[in-house]
Amino acid sequence: MPASIQAFFPYIHIIIGALWVTLSLSVLSFALGFLIGGALLFVRTFSGKRISAIVDGMVDVLRGIPLLVMLFLIFYGLPALGLQIPKFLAAVLGMGLLSGAYQSQIFRSLLQSVSSSQYESSLAIGLDKWGSFRYVIFPQVLRLSIPALINEYTVLLKDTSVAYAIGVTEMFTQSVHVAQALLSFTYPLVFVSLVYLAICFSLSSIANSLYRKLSYGYSVQEYIGGG
Repeated sequence: MPASIQAFFPYIHIIIGALWVTLSLSVLSFALGFLIGGALLFVRTFSGKRISAIVDGMVDVLRGIPLLVMLFLIFYGLPALGLQIPKFLAAVLGMGLLSGAYQSQIFRSLLQSVSSSQYESSLAIGLDKWGSFRYVIFPQVLRLSIPALINEYTVLLKDTSVAYAIGVTEMFTQSVHVAQALLSFTYPLVFVSLVYLAICFSLSSIANSLYRKLSYGYSVQEYIGGG
């Protein structure tokens, strides 16, 4: 007989206890993706057409691989090559690689908003390519990309549930375990859905507030280097 909601209450702490795994997985994956996306933006910005085309091809390939397939390739495929990777690290690598491809696209689309004259001016005052990218180009791209990056993180946060497939004990995994113990999936899955919703809604609100604060005092034309 399915459990009542009263029977579910004692198990809530089990699901909440796995929240730190979900958050750790999403934050580390996002950070890895950020590094990959920034590196790809640098290569695209300062390399020749041939290398840029290779990078674009790599990004397209990564974006075309489903997350579940990527996790299986890393966790189950690499051991065949002698590389045994712990399941949590495999999840971080898989999610981070795919996130890096998507973040690079975010950065690339917003790079067009930065005037080429700013790059030329940075070279004129003595900055090299890396200095120009670090101090002039990327800060502007990053500022404009805040809403999209927050959205990417919320996607990653929800995608952590896919790590269940390779045995990572995150929040969704624990909710399934609780559901199996109670012989009822309704309350555990509704509860974990509400937790995801609360976090994502809070992040969206923070992102909007942060974007307004960062944009304060700057007109759009000034900010994107127009004029």
